[in-house]
Amino acid sequence: MRRTHIRLKAATAGFTMFEALVAVALMGIIMGVLATVTAQWLPNWSGGLLRIQRNEQLAIALDRLVLDLAGAEYVSAREPGRWVFDGDESSVSFVRTALGPNDRTGLEFVRFSVLANNQGRALVRTRAPFAPLAGDGRGLASKVAFSDPVVLLREPYHIVFAYAGANGVWKSSWQDSLPRAIRLSVLDTFTQRLLPVSTMVQPHITLAAPVPEQTEAPSQLSASEGRAVR
Repeated sequence: MRRTHIRLKAATAGFTMFEALVAVALMGIIMGVLATVTAQWLPNWSGGLLRIQRNEQLAIALDRLVLDLAGAEYVSAREPGRWVFDGDESSVSFVRTALGPNDRTGLEFVRFSVLANNQGRALVRTRAPFAPLAGDGRGLASKVAFSDPVVLLREPYHIVFAYAGANGVWKSSWQDSLPRAIRLSVLDTFTQRLLPVSTMVQPHITLAAPVPEQTEAPSQLSASEGRAVR
């Protein structure tokens, strides 16, 4: 009697073929539902992550631009009354004190410009050690060997520069003296929409060093004194 009970218990243990098929079918349904849900929210999640990364890149680029442009300094060119500054809608070049623990003490040229490559257009920061220039600050890109390129911003964002003097009139280009304000208009290249993160920078140094007064040459002074004595 005991052996018969053991055989019946062993026979009823485990899953039947029908139960196994039902379990596999339920598992397939659950996996299908999960795949459908994942396919719906995964693109939105990826797009949201991409937007966050782009916004972080834009914030870093604006911080770098504001810090550099605010530190622009009046530096005279070799030609009297000319200063080293050159800007248009897509680029700006100026002189500022070198930054960073590995930089040498002194001044350096800094240039922000839009460059294009196989990945599209990008705003790039380059620099060069400062050296006196002949003439004015126009065409700094051709006079200075800029190096150390750093990509700050890529499409779809694009920054347009504008400059204003003491009269408050904005211009698309500026040479020689420092402007009173520099406007950074951030555009979406796909929609050409002006983004609310656009800002304005005012250089900390607003007055140039006084220009030395022109005096007569010693020979001219002696000649005029001699005429006065006579």
